Amino acid sequence: MWKKITTRMSDELFGFDRPETTGERVRFRLFELFAVVYAVYWAWDWGTYIQSIEGVVLPLGIANHLDVSFMFNNGVSLVNAGVLTVFILLGFFRVAPKWTYSLAVLAFHLHYASRYSLGEICHASQFVGMSVLALPISMWFSKEPKTQRRFALGAVYFFIGLGYVSAALSKLIATGPGWIQGRHLWLWIGEKSIDAYSKFGVLEHNWLQEFALSSVTISTMILAVGILTEAAGLLLWFRRTRPFIAVACVGMHFGIYLSMNIMFDMFIYQLLLIGLPWDRWIDQWLNRSSATSTGAVPRWVRAFALEPRSPSLQ
Repeated sequence: MWKKITTRMSDELFGFDRPETTGERVRFRLFELFAVVYAVYWAWDWGTYIQSIEGVVLPLGIANHLDVSFMFNNGVSLVNAGVLTVFILLGFFRVAPKWTYSLAVLAFHLHYASRYSLGEICHASQFVGMSVLALPISMWFSKEPKTQRRFALGAVYFFIGLGYVSAALSKLIATGPGWIQGRHLWLWIGEKSIDAYSKFGVLEHNWLQEFALSSVTISTMILAVGILTEAAGLLLWFRRTRPFIAVACVGMHFGIYLSMNIMFDMFIYQLLLIGLPWDRWIDQWLNRSSATSTGAVPRWVRAFALEPRSPSLQ
């Protein structure tokens, strides 16, 4: 029975034995490009900020074993940002990707530990960081390109789904079922309202905040839907339910933004990218295009997807 369950989960998450389409290759490269672009963005955004830090308050990760204060002066963090950028771009363009992606992950972690050494922890970059980590691990896992792609995406599905479930369990462990009590949402809206009033000098609730504040029952229902959506995060592990839970999580994040002005935009982009069946839509578009042309996949699509010219090369 256990073997049957693990085989089923492996097929749902990875599907190593399933044939791979051009649409899947293109979707993977889009996912990889997304991770690379945001890693480079944070490399320079954090690199600039790190230069203003004066000391470590709360060591994270490698900072528990290495004094990262050397990153705070003399532009060292900017040098690290440049190193990260070079390595991750070399990996994307398949220049010794196993090694360059691995070195990029180390530089990225050093950057993160340095940037968030003041006691504040960033959640927005978690999914991207997991994606960047999955890329070199997949290349160490297998030499077969198709297996690498399947492993990287499968690992991301697994840990994002697990992350949402962990978030729901953390709330229940810390507060119990009473977490969904509507007055908690009222309190959080009030706290964010103070922030808005302090920043802009005016206070104006949007339609969702007004709706939530109109009734304890309504605000309780909003929180209940939110925690149930998080608890259903494991549905990301299954191909049939993946698009539905991805859209549900996107809706939850928009709800968080409207109610508390906390925007996890990178989460939304990545959920839409990996959760929706872009591979199937791309294949359908390619099939329609080939029906009205020479019948071959456009060369630029093959180049972007790193598709081999003949089956013997795959």
